[in-house]
Amino acid sequence: MSATALSMLISYLRHSGYEFFTPTPATHYRVNRRPGNEKALDLAGAFGWSRPFARFLLSDELFNALRDGGVLWESEHGWNSRLRASTLGEDIFLHSAFPTTASDAVFFGPDTYRFAREIRSHLAAHPRRLDRVLDLGCGSGAGGVVVAKNSCCTELVLTDINDAALQLARVNADSAGLPNVRTKHSDLFSAVEGRFDLIVANPPYLNDPLERAYRHGGGELGSGLSLRIAQAAKDSLSSGGSLLLYTGSPIVRGVDRLLQNIEQSFAGGDLSWSYEEIDPDVFGEELETDSYSQVDRIAAVVLTAQSRK
Repeated sequence: MSATALSMLISYLRHSGYEFFTPTPATHYRVNRRPGNEKALDLAGAFGWSRPFARFLLSDELFNALRDGGVLWESEHGWNSRLRASTLGEDIFLHSAFPTTASDAVFFGPDTYRFAREIRSHLAAHPRRLDRVLDLGCGSGAGGVVVAKNSCCTELVLTDINDAALQLARVNADSAGLPNVRTKHSDLFSAVEGRFDLIVANPPYLNDPLERAYRHGGGELGSGLSLRIAQAAKDSLSSGGSLLLYTGSPIVRGVDRLLQNIEQSFAGGDLSWSYEEIDPDVFGEELETDSYSQVDRIAAVVLTAQSRK
């Protein structure tokens, strides 16, 4: 998609007073099925709820830029956007339209708001100057943007294995007015150099049969990627640097499987760490699948680990 068209869209939405808070996919589906919600009547309907809309909803200049830039496509019901726009604080983040079925879909949702809240809390509790910050598997770039806007951050590095995510993360960071931001294609830490004062990550943590990059965590019930990040991050932390990992964990017969593995991995190491369950029940619909037939619930958790000085 055209970077110019993406920037024009964010600018247009901001000046229009646009606001949209992305719900869960289940809620999105239910709301769109209500009578009267078949088509978008305003910008939130078109770029938030991903409903088809009439051409006259946009100015000719913006419509032409978005159409020619690959953002819009035409169906029998009207024009459709390939992207959604969600608000987080004073910023607008572009990410994939609903439903997110594509293998390179870019995630933003309720987890993003929890992730942002945990980042702000961490920064408030540990005020310090941050020379280098890494948003690992950045998706829309929301985590890194929140860090930069709530701290003294000299350099922000946004990495992802998904090039579509990196493009949107760059546009979103530019729109937020952030200097000194670098985007880099990297499979976890494979292409990342140097050490960081803060690493934040909100990786996928579900067992997705389609293995979509934004959703599939692999390993044991989707927690494999989170464990790999926790294990590898310690070698990329500066002295006194910290990792904030927001993720999900399967609870099986009362046992938190991710916590169990973290305890084994960090035993006798040189990290001080804490682990907190912040939401006891997310993505409950997954429990109806065969993969989660023995799982009690999926919990949203936060792991914080700090390198000892």
